[in-house]
Amino acid sequence: MAVAMSAWSIGLPSVEKPTCIVPIFNATSGFGATKPLFIFRKGRLSSSGTTIIPQAAPVANVEDGNQAETDTIPTPIVIIDQDSDPEATLVEITFGDRLGALLDTMNALKNLGLNVVKANVYLDASGKHNRFCITKADTGRKVEDPELLEAIRLTIINNLIQYHPESSAQLAMGAAFGLMAPQEQIDLDIATHITISDDGPDRSLLYVETADRPGLLVDLVKIITDINISVESGEFDTEGLLAKAKFHVNYKGSAIIKPLQQVLVNSLRYFLRRPSTEESSF
Repeated sequence: MAVAMSAWSIGLPSVEKPTCIVPIFNATSGFGATKPLFIFRKGRLSSSGTTIIPQAAPVANVEDGNQAETDTIPTPIVIIDQDSDPEATLVEITFGDRLGALLDTMNALKNLGLNVVKANVYLDASGKHNRFCITKADTGRKVEDPELLEAIRLTIINNLIQYHPESSAQLAMGAAFGLMAPQEQIDLDIATHITISDDGPDRSLLYVETADRPGLLVDLVKIITDINISVESGEFDTEGLLAKAKFHVNYKGSAIIKPLQQVLVNSLRYFLRRPSTEESSF
């Protein structure tokens, strides 16, 4: 049960368990925001291979987690949501009922120059959900840089693997820095789905679903901005081996016309080099 308290900065001294939880704002997974929440500008991006991920110290036990080995390992889910709050970046982590307090994760985010200003933990039928409301420590504003957003994602996944080594077999990142690489051939077995639809006269909604890998968020944004399409805001979900991206995009302040939509789809498919289908699973 959540108990109200003042804004929680990850600069607080480490303790074994947080003594109380801050109720986070009501958030939805939709795209109802009318104000652009972050703008990716062409020329800002460098190679995604240079991202440095702060490491958390491995831990032997997970606080408040289920340590028993079971036949079914839950699918790890990490959601980075730029739409639900105009002032902060919302991050949600789910891994069945096995997640603990994740104080090491919060300290690792601090090393990226970030503050966790609100936090909430709740349990439902799908598992235990940890939600963090994140801002940049130097400005107090939400994260806008796609490279920093990708660093946040990889930091969280890396720390998830440190807490739960069994999760690395469920994550594409397990092949990069996990203890157990995924058994599936993710480059071959996961198809890519891309759809573009109008989202009013001023922008379009782009869906991309593909096999996950380090640096994917930065690479997707670079491809989009390289053909002079602006990314206003969106959501990036990591669901096990699968990555799902939802971007509000526009071309010179207008929705993307059909010929340019095809150029964008072709560019993304060429880069992703995955089996393609016409239907999306969104």
